[in-house]
Amino acid sequence: MATDNETTGRRPEGRPTVKSAKRPGGKRPPAKHAQHEQGEVVARPGLKARQVAVKLLSAVVDQATSLDGLTDPDHGHPHFRQLEPRDRALVKAILTTALRFRGTLEAEIAARLDRPLPANAASLRHILHVGAAQIRFLDVPDSAAVDLAVASAEADPRARRFKGLVNAVLRRMAREAPAELPREVDCPSWLRERLTAHYGSEKAAAIAEAHRHPAPVDLTVKSDPMGWAAKLGGRVIGASTVRLDTLDGPVTELAGFDEGAWWVQDAAAALPVQLFGDLTGGTAADLCAAPGGKTAQLCEAGATVTACELSASRMKRLKANLARLGLEAETHEGPFEDLGADRTFDAVLLDAPCSSTGTIRRHPDVAYTKSPDEVKRLAEVQAGMLARAARLVALNGRLVFSNCSIDRDEGEAVIGTFLKTHSDFARDPIAPAEVPDFADAITVDGDLRTTPDMHGGVDGFFAARVKRVSGG
Repeated sequence: MATDNETTGRRPEGRPTVKSAKRPGGKRPPAKHAQHEQGEVVARPGLKARQVAVKLLSAVVDQATSLDGLTDPDHGHPHFRQLEPRDRALVKAILTTALRFRGTLEAEIAARLDRPLPANAASLRHILHVGAAQIRFLDVPDSAAVDLAVASAEADPRARRFKGLVNAVLRRMAREAPAELPREVDCPSWLRERLTAHYGSEKAAAIAEAHRHPAPVDLTVKSDPMGWAAKLGGRVIGASTVRLDTLDGPVTELAGFDEGAWWVQDAAAALPVQLFGDLTGGTAADLCAAPGGKTAQLCEAGATVTACELSASRMKRLKANLARLGLEAETHEGPFEDLGADRTFDAVLLDAPCSSTGTIRRHPDVAYTKSPDEVKRLAEVQAGMLARAARLVALNGRLVFSNCSIDRDEGEAVIGTFLKTHSDFARDPIAPAEVPDFADAITVDGDLRTTPDMHGGVDGFFAARVKRVSGG
């Protein structure tokens, strides 16, 4: 079998090996990895971070664990929390990159092997992906990426015998030009199939391409968006969004944060509350309120707001955000159904839990932690919540149902079934003048549907507005 001339030692029959390089040039090969003493890996800076990256990548891909949960600074994976802040940032960068370009990295690795990796070599695959992500997409010296990947392999009993292969594959990637691959390669097959079924192949490809680009930072400002855009070096999108295409340093250090002049919220996520219009003198309920961006919008629209949140920790976060913004709302911790059968509101927002496939630009792990079965389950949850939320709407009041999924089974299908089974409600179509910058997102039924390829990149969002027309 063919081997790369930088791979040494005889391999057992059937083990994958590296294809011989067929063209010279490209990057200068990185230095060989550091020596090891008596079979033990020599401790070195950066190794622990790469090992944690491999462990967390495994948790996402193999166990469908949320990356946000794994990297939470207070409650995340213990090995992640043990890292220094700089290494935490590096691990998050490696993971988001490795997930965003997972298809690309898999194809590049496979192109340098003479046969596929063993089916049970998950740890080896993750080590290769962590190293390859640094070589192709991050500002990490190639030599360090290769050296630390080899050290990770040697420290892992499951991958130790493949350390030479790791060295050879990554050294070849470092000196060879990237392969030319279709843009859909980074969209997992289950998601690509659903996008194509819902939107057609051309639109599905555009969405897949959008997922390959990190999301900018969008801020919802209380007032004077043009002024804040000038002050922060951003641009205005929609009614009250300031977009920052680049951000140097923490968002908490930006002007206006401490005084509560704005909050972080994607431009598309700001649209559902805008569908209520002016709520001065009215009452509003935000039924899944944390972290509080939409609650803040309801307050700014003039309503007396009740914010409901099931999770105690998320409610704590919501209260902290409202305090920073200088806004007040009644809060209810627990199921929104416990508000009482006698309470109704002029405006009810149900931003329901969903698969979050509209946020893959920000959370690339979603593409690997969700599935068609999960979409189906969540759509059923949303339908039940929508039916219960309807009981809180006053006569002639409005209910907005929204979520950040781009799967129509969680949007159009849910509201369609609701209207068929609730004769006391009627669709209240959205007019282009209500969302002038997003008029192209209004569907033929009068709902709102944004996708990540629109307007330079926004979250995928669905929103439908209905009105109670009778006592039920």
